[in-house]
Amino acid sequence: MAVAKKPRKKRQVTRKKKSSIAKVNKQLKRYFLIAATAGLFAFVSYLGYLDYTVRHQFEGKRWTIPAHVYANPTEIYAGLKLKPKQLVFLLKKLHYQVDRDLSSQASYTAKSNQITLKTRGFTFWDKAESSQYVRIKFQNNEIQRIVDMKTGRELAVVRLDPEQIGSFYPAHKEDRVLVKLEEVPQTLIDALVATEDRDFYQHWGISLKGIARAMWVNIKAAGFVQGGSTLTQQLIKNFFLTPERSLRRKINEALMALILEYHFSKDEILEAYLNEVYLAQDGAYSVHGFGLASEFYFSKSIAKLPLHEVAALVALVRGPSYYNLRRHPERALKRRNLVLASMLEQGKITAAEQAAAKNKALKIVPFAHRAANRYPAFIDLVKRQLKTEYNETDLSSNGLRIFTTLDSRVQDALGKSVVRQLTKIEKKPRVNHLEAAVVVTRRATGEVVALTGGRDSQKAGFNRALNAVRPIGSLIKPLVYLTALEYPQKYTLITPLSDTAIELKVEKGNVWKPQNYSRKEHGEVPLHTALAHSYNLATVRLGMDVGLGRIAKTIRATGVTRPINLYPSLLLGALSLTPFEVTQMYQTLAAEGFSMPLRSINAVLNNEGELLQRYPYVLKQALNPAASYLTNTILQEVMRSGTGRSTAYVIPSDMNIAGKTGTSNDLKDSWFAGFTGDYLAVVWVGRDDAKPAGVTGASGALKLWAGLMAKVASEPVLLSRPDSVKNSWIDEGSGLLASEFCPSASSYPFVKGSEPKEKTLCVESSIKKVGDWFGGIIQGNF
Repeated sequence: MAVAKKPRKKRQVTRKKKSSIAKVNKQLKRYFLIAATAGLFAFVSYLGYLDYTVRHQFEGKRWTIPAHVYANPTEIYAGLKLKPKQLVFLLKKLHYQVDRDLSSQASYTAKSNQITLKTRGFTFWDKAESSQYVRIKFQNNEIQRIVDMKTGRELAVVRLDPEQIGSFYPAHKEDRVLVKLEEVPQTLIDALVATEDRDFYQHWGISLKGIARAMWVNIKAAGFVQGGSTLTQQLIKNFFLTPERSLRRKINEALMALILEYHFSKDEILEAYLNEVYLAQDGAYSVHGFGLASEFYFSKSIAKLPLHEVAALVALVRGPSYYNLRRHPERALKRRNLVLASMLEQGKITAAEQAAAKNKALKIVPFAHRAANRYPAFIDLVKRQLKTEYNETDLSSNGLRIFTTLDSRVQDALGKSVVRQLTKIEKKPRVNHLEAAVVVTRRATGEVVALTGGRDSQKAGFNRALNAVRPIGSLIKPLVYLTALEYPQKYTLITPLSDTAIELKVEKGNVWKPQNYSRKEHGEVPLHTALAHSYNLATVRLGMDVGLGRIAKTIRATGVTRPINLYPSLLLGALSLTPFEVTQMYQTLAAEGFSMPLRSINAVLNNEGELLQRYPYVLKQALNPAASYLTNTILQEVMRSGTGRSTAYVIPSDMNIAGKTGTSNDLKDSWFAGFTGDYLAVVWVGRDDAKPAGVTGASGALKLWAGLMAKVASEPVLLSRPDSVKNSWIDEGSGLLASEFCPSASSYPFVKGSEPKEKTLCVESSIKKVGDWFGGIIQGNF
């Protein structure tokens, strides 16, 4: 009997399998839905992140802009001592171009005694000045007159735009000049859109049509002619993303381009692009934006750029290095003409305009690397003074415009003079490895016009002018004598001083025995002679009689803030100061007793040209006017017949210069501080290892000072005699009151009432001779 089959069980298994599969499918659908939801959430979240990133950065501070530092602007006027070639040199430094047609700003043309130019418009700290069209006529190496070529009127003064001497850069070392869309020529916008993104005003950030067209054009040209990225994508790539080439970055670029277009207008995007795009390299610093590129290549404002130069800048977008206008002019010209052709094709220019632009050569200004610090020691001073009011971020990222007191003519002369004079000095036996530090100021205002911290004025490093603290030697002596002259009933210029050996007990029972440099004694000498010839023994005796405390008070009144040890050796310069501190001290002397803080800054503007701060010069009477005047007359004697007399071979005697040499022990430091009518300069020469330099103040620092002043100084010293001072004739032999008719008489200034009362016999005989002379005339006439 056959066993019956059981199909029901099989059917049950099949149903179970189907049920299981259905459950799995349902589970898979649920997982997929969860995954899709999670993916969508992640995508939306990521979009939100990108949206925040784009808006946050684009709405906020878009760029960190370096601060730019400018020299003091040059003012030219009738009567200014200036040769035509000197003005041409200055114009070249300011990147002016020779142009017979004067077709744009910052151009000039020169004849033998005449220069015609169009100045560059510029926003100064006191006002904005537009471009001027002027003719400058010269006669006998002097400006005769300046004529406004538009009106025919003579102008009193023309102020040229200042030279940029440095910058304070942010970490990424990018530089740019921000421009607004309404400030750029329409031709720039037309050229950019025609060549880089024809559908810019139609697409939403990405353009499939543009990508297809670029591919077709490149295939036809058998090379890369057009790119597929929109201007918006290019901005995203430059502004937000890294240079990494990957699919992920390309997707981010497209998404962020859409987001940017959604939130911001076409004009805002275009303006940002004009300021962001990378167009050149200036040493270690990258040139971004059309505003700076226009200045970098053409030395012109972008607003005034003609069509053929606009097209050349747009040509750089495709490859700033490949189409570099200086290094690859032929390649750049070919690309420029392609830009012009694209503009014609798009109907942005006419055939005549295209032809005219194609026929114009590119007048690129010679490359002049804009160093971050052209004069690093001076820039160091500027930064030091700014840091009292601005933090590092403000200085390097807010686009401050800092107008300084530096006179580039004096600074350049200083740099050459240091190298030339040190080379000469080092020709002496066993004199080598010398360094120098020099500070030059305007005598009337205390403005620092030049400064070098070492032998190479354009080399950064240890700034000796600000940081080298060295014994000042005999530079202290004028303040010793000035303090004594504040007591006119006891000390006058002719008061006899004993220049003989002296011994003084100092701390720990030691005995100090100062000596003269010559190791000789001079006996009794007049006070003015003791200072003019820098006699040590007479100075010590005078200083000890006046009192160290009083002398220290005078030193402080000149602006010295360092601690002053009241030891007798202070009288011979046992006080260590930096050259800058010595300059502050002598500035008070040169200003005839008025103290004024040395300053290197005129004003600071923000990136919008708004005034943030001005630095006016402040002065106060710090020293006795009469004593200051008397001391300065002795400093003039120093230069006529004392330790500074060697300058007579370099500087005319009618300049009436005043100054003082200084030498520290063992000839380790050579100093000179002196002034003309227009400038004060303090010079230090020595070695960094503090070994003997082998030169005195007269054979070292003075040589450098004289060489510099012979180049830059033009005004004689005219001291202002106080009302309390009068001149009297003194007999040199007896020191008694004399008259101008006495054979051995000289005129000396005295505080009124301090002149000798007793008269020399010569006075009586002179009066008798004069009386007889008048008597003879009267008798003869009648």
